[in-house]
Amino acid sequence: MSDAFSLKLADLVAAIYPDVDGAILSSKIIDAFWPDERNRRRRGRKPGNSFWSERDALVITYGNSFVDGVHKPLDLLRDFLHRNLSGTLNGVHILPFFPFTSDDGFAVSDYTAVNPTLGDWSDISRIASEFKLMSDLVLNHVSSQGTWFNDYLQGRAPYDRFFFEASPQDDLSQVVRPRTHPLLREVETANGTRHVWCTFSHDQVDLDFRNPDVLLEFLRIMRLHIDNGVRILRLDAVAFLWKEVGSPSIHLPQTHAIVRLMRLLSDYTVEPVILLTETNVPSAENLSYFGNRNEAHVVYNFPLPPLILHALLSGSARYLRGWQAAMPPAQLGCAYLNFSASHDGIGMRPAEGILPQDQIDAMVQIARDFGGDVSMRALSGTESVYELNITYFEALKGTFDGPDSHQIDRFLCSQTIVMALEGIPAFYIHALLATPNDHDKVARTGMKRAINRHHWDYAALQALLEDPESITSRVLGALKTRIKLRAKQPAFHPNATQFTLQTEDRIFGVWRQSLDRDQSIFALHNVSDQPVSLDPVTLNLIEGDSWVDILSGEVIDPVGRKISLAPYQCRWITNRRYSPKLP
Repeated sequence: MSDAFSLKLADLVAAIYPDVDGAILSSKIIDAFWPDERNRRRRGRKPGNSFWSERDALVITYGNSFVDGVHKPLDLLRDFLHRNLSGTLNGVHILPFFPFTSDDGFAVSDYTAVNPTLGDWSDISRIASEFKLMSDLVLNHVSSQGTWFNDYLQGRAPYDRFFFEASPQDDLSQVVRPRTHPLLREVETANGTRHVWCTFSHDQVDLDFRNPDVLLEFLRIMRLHIDNGVRILRLDAVAFLWKEVGSPSIHLPQTHAIVRLMRLLSDYTVEPVILLTETNVPSAENLSYFGNRNEAHVVYNFPLPPLILHALLSGSARYLRGWQAAMPPAQLGCAYLNFSASHDGIGMRPAEGILPQDQIDAMVQIARDFGGDVSMRALSGTESVYELNITYFEALKGTFDGPDSHQIDRFLCSQTIVMALEGIPAFYIHALLATPNDHDKVARTGMKRAINRHHWDYAALQALLEDPESITSRVLGALKTRIKLRAKQPAFHPNATQFTLQTEDRIFGVWRQSLDRDQSIFALHNVSDQPVSLDPVTLNLIEGDSWVDILSGEVIDPVGRKISLAPYQCRWITNRRYSPKLP
């Protein structure tokens, strides 16, 4: 291992654990992450744009999104990927696939096993050999019913020091809360009554990273994922990792230092490991997890879901355009993960300070009108909107004026915006399939988020996909066509230049230029239910080049008649066609 690595590791250890012997802990960290020295690089990877390309796109799914009562769900997932998405998407994020007790996988009871109702590690490794695999490192909390917490209650080492304790008398008024339940849970242990910290639920007990043994355990878990083929590690709820009584207990310096430590290890491992931070917070706080090109490789573009939704509900891209114009390009070696829908609700915190309160209130009302619900978070003495619980397809069944006949076109526009922006696009399985709200699952589980976590009967789904008139088939077919076309455009490289176009409010547009400056794409999206047009001169299309809308095949005259867009129509106007040979 190089001197540069040793010095960086020593500095990070000193910043996180100043009272611990740095040399001994550094040695333990290396042993935990690299039990086999063959997995180490002599030199760290330098930041660059080679980790990803325009051909990268992911699907986000649970391991049991498809069931039939006969086959292992992971086998069905693999079959679906090959049958319906091969050649379209090259990556898959399988949401927590471990034994769990609540929150659909995010209350992990055993980090070393695959949930036997889904399959086993061989199923995970097989998918990883065929697609870029993302997994969740649920490192802020564990199940209150798992071995770790049971050993804590019994006072057994080392778990007797694994969980964060506080007192009801402590000043916890500054703590940033994503939920409304009491923060502390009283428990009886072998060492007496204790109060443990529970950020997300009383079944999800927060770990105490002040104890370096907790960090070492998660480095071993990281290695387990990597050894089984995982190449993208999603650091779930990482912003809450380090707690201090009397502080907000979010985004603390030690949290960032732990992410930097994990990035350092990733840069020196033989396998090409990408770190993705999950921080559903306002934009500036979210961007801080890029660090100085030394924390996350990728961060979620969390403001996108609420801002795209608002633009399409209101028929105005004013706030989406204003936000996008102010967004910095990702640093060298970094990228955004763009998405509209996920397994959670449509997060509203990232829209804070961007959307006026009356617009947020209107979105809350429309979510309820369209069959959804709303989850709140606790503030000092009050509550505020945390997320809208509704499938993205159902959220777009109309506008602020009510339901209409444009649902499919409006929804396709939302996903096409995701494809066009700087970054890597990711699509939730229930967005790809235009899944309706699952009210039955909400009733069965009592969880608002269950509305967006449907389990498809696999045979019934395939029947829908084979019916060209079904909404499911029409939406997936249209999205596949656009995703495949996108993969052939160098101007859609995740780090290709982007400029936000200053058009009228009904049009959201960006200009993209390939890294070699050879291809330009003007991506235009009509976010309204009215036809609109714009003068091609306003786009500054270069005369002498041949311009074509590759979504429709229409040739565009840079000085000719106006460019028209039907309600919710999208155009990708490029100066040349690309037909590269894909690997």
